[in-house]
Amino acid sequence: MEAIILNRGRERSVLQHHPWIFSRAVESVIGNPGSGSTVQVLDSNKNLLGYAAYSPNSNIRARMWTWDQDETINEHLIIERLNQALQYRKALISGDETNSYRLCNAESDGLPGVIIDRYAETLVLQCLTAGAEFWKPTLVGGMHDLLDAKQIFERSDVDVRTLEGLEQKTGVLWGPPPPQEIVRKLL
Repeated sequence: MEAIILNRGRERSVLQHHPWIFSRAVESVIGNPGSGSTVQVLDSNKNLLGYAAYSPNSNIRARMWTWDQDETINEHLIIERLNQALQYRKALISGDETNSYRLCNAESDGLPGVIIDRYAETLVLQCLTAGAEFWKPTLVGGMHDLLDAKQIFERSDVDVRTLEGLEQKTGVLWGPPPPQEIVRKLL
Protein backbone atom coordinates (compact mmCIF):
# COMPACT_ATOMS: atom_id res chain seq x y z
CA MET A 1 0.00 0.00 0.00
CA GLU A 2 1.12 3.55 -0.65
CA ALA A 3 2.20 5.54 2.39
CA ILE A 4 3.39 8.83 3.78
CA ILE A 5 6.25 8.96 6.25
CA LEU A 6 6.13 11.77 8.79
CA ASN A 7 9.07 13.88 9.85
CA ARG A 8 10.51 12.99 13.25
CA GLY A 9 8.37 14.54 16.00
CA ARG A 10 5.40 15.23 13.69
CA GLU A 11 3.53 12.10 14.77
CA ARG A 12 2.42 13.70 18.05
CA SER A 13 -0.73 15.33 16.61
CA VAL A 14 -1.68 12.08 14.84
CA LEU A 15 -1.20 10.13 18.08
CA GLN A 16 -3.50 12.66 19.78
CA HIS A 17 -6.10 11.92 17.06
CA HIS A 18 -5.90 15.22 15.25
CA PRO A 19 -7.31 14.34 11.80
CA TRP A 20 -5.17 16.65 9.63
CA ILE A 21 -1.60 16.08 8.47
CA PHE A 22 -0.02 19.19 6.96
CA SER A 23 2.43 19.05 4.06
CA ARG A 24 5.36 20.25 6.20
CA ALA A 25 4.86 17.22 8.47
CA VAL A 26 5.45 14.78 5.60
CA GLU A 27 9.03 13.65 5.09
CA SER A 28 8.36 11.43 2.06
CA VAL A 29 5.74 9.57 0.07
CA ILE A 30 6.01 5.88 -0.80
CA GLY A 31 4.49 5.01 -4.16
CA ASN A 32 2.43 7.38 -6.27
CA PRO A 33 -0.91 7.82 -4.48
CA GLY A 34 -3.62 9.51 -6.46
CA SER A 35 -5.81 12.33 -5.25
CA GLY A 36 -8.17 10.99 -2.57
CA SER A 37 -6.66 7.54 -2.36
CA THR A 38 -5.99 5.92 0.98
CA VAL A 39 -2.44 5.86 2.29
CA GLN A 40 -0.80 4.37 5.32
CA VAL A 41 0.46 6.98 7.77
CA LEU A 42 3.87 6.01 9.15
CA ASP A 43 6.00 7.71 11.77
CA SER A 44 9.69 8.41 11.08
CA ASN A 45 10.55 4.86 12.25
CA LYS A 46 7.98 3.48 9.78
CA ASN A 47 5.52 2.40 12.49
CA LEU A 48 1.92 2.38 11.25
CA LEU A 49 -0.21 5.12 12.85
CA GLY A 50 -3.38 4.69 10.76
CA TYR A 51 -4.86 5.43 7.36
CA ALA A 52 -5.66 8.71 5.66
CA ALA A 53 -7.04 10.19 2.45
CA TYR A 54 -4.16 11.68 0.45
CA SER A 55 -4.36 15.10 -1.19
CA PRO A 56 -1.24 15.89 -3.24
CA ASN A 57 -2.26 19.50 -3.95
CA SER A 58 -3.42 20.66 -0.53
CA ASN A 59 -1.49 22.13 2.36
CA ILE A 60 -3.46 19.57 4.39
CA ARG A 61 -1.70 16.64 2.72
CA ALA A 62 -3.73 13.89 4.38
CA ARG A 63 -6.89 13.55 6.46
CA MET A 64 -7.18 10.62 8.81
CA TRP A 65 -9.85 8.02 8.16
CA THR A 66 -8.84 5.89 11.11
CA TRP A 67 -6.19 5.31 13.74
CA ASP A 68 -7.20 1.65 14.00
CA GLN A 69 -4.54 -0.39 12.21
CA ASP A 70 -7.00 -3.25 11.66
CA GLU A 71 -9.71 -1.14 10.03
CA THR A 72 -10.04 -1.36 6.24
CA ILE A 73 -11.01 1.76 4.31
CA ASN A 74 -13.61 0.54 1.84
CA GLU A 75 -17.22 1.04 0.75
CA HIS A 76 -18.50 -0.81 3.82
CA LEU A 77 -16.69 1.58 6.20
CA ILE A 78 -17.94 4.68 4.36
CA ILE A 79 -21.55 3.43 4.46
CA GLU A 80 -21.22 2.40 8.11
CA ARG A 81 -19.97 5.87 9.08
CA LEU A 82 -22.82 7.45 7.13
CA ASN A 83 -25.29 5.17 8.92
CA GLN A 84 -23.75 6.03 12.33
CA ALA A 85 -24.20 9.74 11.58
CA LEU A 86 -27.83 9.12 10.63
CA GLN A 87 -28.52 7.08 13.78
CA TYR A 88 -26.95 9.78 15.93
CA ARG A 89 -29.18 12.46 14.35
CA LYS A 90 -32.26 10.25 14.74
CA ALA A 91 -31.51 9.94 18.44
CA LEU A 92 -31.28 13.73 18.77
CA ILE A 93 -34.06 14.92 16.46
CA SER A 94 -37.57 13.55 16.36
CA GLY A 95 -39.44 13.65 13.06
CA ASP A 96 -41.91 16.14 14.53
CA GLU A 97 -39.26 18.72 15.48
CA THR A 98 -37.77 19.55 12.10
CA ASN A 99 -37.23 18.13 8.65
CA SER A 100 -34.04 20.10 8.02
CA TYR A 101 -30.73 19.41 9.71
CA ARG A 102 -27.05 18.63 9.15
CA LEU A 103 -26.85 14.87 8.69
CA CYS A 104 -23.07 14.56 8.39
CA ASN A 105 -20.48 17.03 9.66
CA ALA A 106 -17.16 15.90 8.14
CA GLU A 107 -14.41 14.87 10.57
CA SER A 108 -16.76 14.88 13.56
CA ASP A 109 -18.65 12.02 11.89
CA GLY A 110 -15.52 10.20 10.70
CA LEU A 111 -15.96 11.33 7.08
CA PRO A 112 -13.41 14.08 6.43
CA GLY A 113 -14.64 16.69 3.98
CA VAL A 114 -18.17 15.26 3.72
CA ILE A 115 -21.06 17.59 4.58
CA ILE A 116 -24.63 16.38 4.10
CA ASP A 117 -27.64 18.55 4.85
CA ARG A 118 -31.25 17.44 4.75
CA TYR A 119 -33.95 19.86 3.61
CA ALA A 120 -37.24 17.97 3.77
CA GLU A 121 -36.98 15.33 1.02
CA THR A 122 -33.87 16.86 -0.57
CA LEU A 123 -30.34 15.90 0.49
CA VAL A 124 -27.47 18.27 -0.28
CA LEU A 125 -23.95 16.83 -0.47
CA GLN A 126 -20.71 18.81 -0.28
CA CYS A 127 -17.48 16.99 -1.04
CA LEU A 128 -14.84 19.41 0.20
CA THR A 129 -11.71 17.24 0.06
CA ALA A 130 -9.95 14.87 -2.30
CA GLY A 131 -10.93 11.89 -0.11
CA ALA A 132 -14.60 12.92 -0.09
CA GLU A 133 -14.53 13.33 -3.88
CA PHE A 134 -12.90 9.90 -4.26
CA TRP A 135 -15.73 8.25 -2.30
CA LYS A 136 -18.59 10.36 -3.78
CA PRO A 137 -20.21 7.48 -5.73
CA THR A 138 -20.29 5.37 -2.56
CA LEU A 139 -21.68 8.29 -0.54
CA VAL A 140 -24.45 8.93 -3.08
CA GLY A 141 -25.35 5.23 -3.14
CA GLY A 142 -25.40 5.11 0.65
CA MET A 143 -27.51 8.26 0.90
CA HIS A 144 -29.97 6.78 -1.56
CA ASP A 145 -30.15 3.42 0.27
CA LEU A 146 -30.25 4.73 3.86
CA LEU A 147 -32.41 7.82 3.55
CA ASP A 148 -35.91 8.59 2.41
CA ALA A 149 -35.11 11.32 -0.11
CA LYS A 150 -36.54 12.29 -3.46
CA GLN A 151 -33.33 13.85 -4.72
CA ILE A 152 -29.66 14.28 -3.93
CA PHE A 153 -28.11 17.56 -4.98
CA GLU A 154 -24.42 18.51 -4.97
CA ARG A 155 -23.17 21.91 -3.78
CA SER A 156 -19.43 21.42 -3.97
CA ASP A 157 -18.90 24.98 -5.13
CA VAL A 158 -16.65 26.37 -2.42
CA ASP A 159 -13.13 27.78 -2.63
CA VAL A 160 -11.62 25.07 -0.42
CA ARG A 161 -12.00 22.60 -3.32
CA THR A 162 -9.56 24.71 -5.34
CA LEU A 163 -7.00 24.30 -2.55
CA GLU A 164 -7.53 20.53 -2.89
CA GLY A 165 -6.94 20.68 -6.66
CA LEU A 166 -10.63 19.99 -7.36
CA GLU A 167 -13.09 21.75 -9.63
CA GLN A 168 -16.19 23.32 -8.15
CA LYS A 169 -19.37 21.37 -8.94
CA THR A 170 -23.11 21.77 -8.50
CA GLY A 171 -26.05 19.80 -9.79
CA VAL A 172 -28.34 16.84 -9.36
CA LEU A 173 -26.58 13.61 -8.37
CA TRP A 174 -29.72 11.47 -8.11
CA GLY A 175 -33.43 11.94 -8.77
CA PRO A 176 -35.27 14.88 -10.31
CA PRO A 177 -34.15 18.48 -9.80
CA PRO A 178 -35.12 19.84 -6.37
CA PRO A 179 -38.13 22.16 -6.13
CA GLN A 180 -37.60 25.93 -6.29
CA GLU A 181 -38.74 26.25 -2.68
CA ILE A 182 -38.27 23.85 0.18
CA VAL A 183 -40.41 24.34 3.26
CA ARG A 184 -38.86 23.25 6.51
CA LYS A 185 -40.56 22.45 9.78
CA LEU A 186 -39.36 24.15 12.92
CA LEU A 187 -40.31 23.68 16.55
